[in-house]
Formats: sequence, C-alpha cells, structure tokens
Amino acid sequence: MDVELARSEASAQAIERIDRERAHEDVVLQGERATSDAELRAEREEGKRALAALLHLERVETDTRLLLERERSDAGLATRDEFMGVVSHDLRTFLSGIALQAALLKRNASEDAAGKRTVQGLEKIERFTARMNRLIGDLVDVASIEAGKLLVAPSLQDARELVRESVEAFQPLASAQGLSLDAEIRGKPLMAEFDHERVLQVLANLLSNAIKFTKAGGRVSIRVELVGQEVHCSVTDTGAGIPSQQLTAVFERFWQARSGDRRGLGLGLYISKCIVEAHGGRIWAESQPGAGSTFTFTLPVAPASSQ
Repeated sequence: MDVELARSEASAQAIERIDRERAHEDVVLQGERATSDAELRAEREEGKRALAALLHLERVETDTRLLLERERSDAGLATRDEFMGVVSHDLRTFLSGIALQAALLKRNASEDAAGKRTVQGLEKIERFTARMNRLIGDLVDVASIEAGKLLVAPSLQDARELVRESVEAFQPLASAQGLSLDAEIRGKPLMAEFDHERVLQVLANLLSNAIKFTKAGGRVSIRVELVGQEVHCSVTDTGAGIPSQQLTAVFERFWQARSGDRRGLGLGLYISKCIVEAHGGRIWAESQPGAGSTFTFTLPVAPASSQ
C-alpha cells in the first residue's frame, strides 16, 4: 500500500509539474505571439507610410508632367491656330485673285467658238476656286470648334428672309443640275435670335448636299415654320436617301455618303450641327432609301417682348 501511495503521489506531482510547464509555455507563446503581432502591425504601418509617401511623390511628378504637357499642348494649339489663320488668309487672297482674273477674262472673251470654250474653262476655274474656298473655311471652322472658339453673334431677325436669300443664291446651281428648287414659307414673320452668316452657312451646307445627291429632274424644297417655341427649318430632296443606321453618323466628322467620294471633306454637316447647337437648337435627319431625305434644324423663337 505504501509503495502504491508513493507512486500515486509521485504521479500527481509529475502531472502538476507538467501542467505548470505547459502553463509557462503558453504564457511564453502568448508573449511571443503578441510581440510578433506588434512587429507585424508596425511593419504594416511603416509600409503604408512608405507607400503613401511614394504615391505622393508619384502624384506630384505626374501632375508636373501633365502640367508641362498641357503647356506644350496649349502652345502647340496656339501655334496651330496662328498658322491656320495666316495660311487660310493667304490662300483665300490667292483664290480671290484667281477668281477675279477669271471673271475679267470671261468679260473680255470673244463671241466666237473659241471664246465660248474659253468661257466654259473659266467657269470651271470659278467653281474650283469656290470649292477650295469652302474647304478652307470648313477646316478653319473645325479648328475653332475643337478649340472651343466657334463664335456666333445672334441678333433678332426674320427666319423667312434667310430662307428666301438661300433659295435665290442656290437657284442657278439647281437649275444647272436640272432640279427644281422652291421654298414653302407660311404665316407671319418668324422672329428668332440667330447669327445670319452662320445659319446661312447651315442652309448652304444642307442645300448643296441636297442638290449634289439628287438626280436631274428631282426636287429640292425648303420649309420654315413655327412649331411651339421653336422655328423649324427643313430641307427636303428627292435623292437616293440615307440608310436608317446612318442617320446619326451623317453628323460626324469626315463622314462620306459614298466610299471614295472626294467632292468634300465630310465636314459640312458636322459644322452645321455645331453651329445649330451653339444657337441652342437641334438638327436631325429623316430619310427613306430611294425616296429622298429631310434635314431639319431648330432655332429658339424670340421672346414675345422682342417681336
């Protein structure tokens, strides 16, 4: 019995010693874990601070580079605008001289067969110079639009008179193409605030396109009317028409109705859209292939007190 009791006490003491050792190891392990966690947190915080400092430096460097690039871009745009202004002015001066000389030669041409052939050649020169002058104007307008410098100077005017002026200007061209051109003007004066020359440019673009894409024997018409608080002006033709999926694309830059068409840069409708929107208006196209097209734009009607 004494031996078994001694063994039992020894076993209890061993178990107690093991428990104490385990408790001590647990305390040591917890301390090590706490130290490790603290070191890890410190490393993470240091990493965050280092990353923040690096991002700040990169942001400052990026902002500096962007500022330099913007300054270079602004300088480049200013140089381009100045260059465009000088070149367009000089080219138009030369074209005016060519057109003037052609007109003088036409006036002095003889009435015989040789003189008539000379007149025909001179008329081609006049058409070419007019087309070149228009292309130069389109390029200058696009540069102004991209720079946010498209200028419009609205004043109170009768939209009906603008339509009449457009018809008179394009009647000879339509007749030469074998087309009928007429205007549908209804009601009393349609007073609106618009830039005469700019809106005349829109009508010129729409009319020239309508005439260009309408075959001989066809018809082009302009209609102007009051719709709610807007003046609506429409140009309708009996040409080939435009597929429905292209009715929005026609107002994009460099859009061409036909692949390989070199009669223009495809800027007229894009410029027209910008001009109309600068007036606070809208422009859109409606068409049925084979049945012609209608282009309509709006101008806000003048306040009642201004009429």
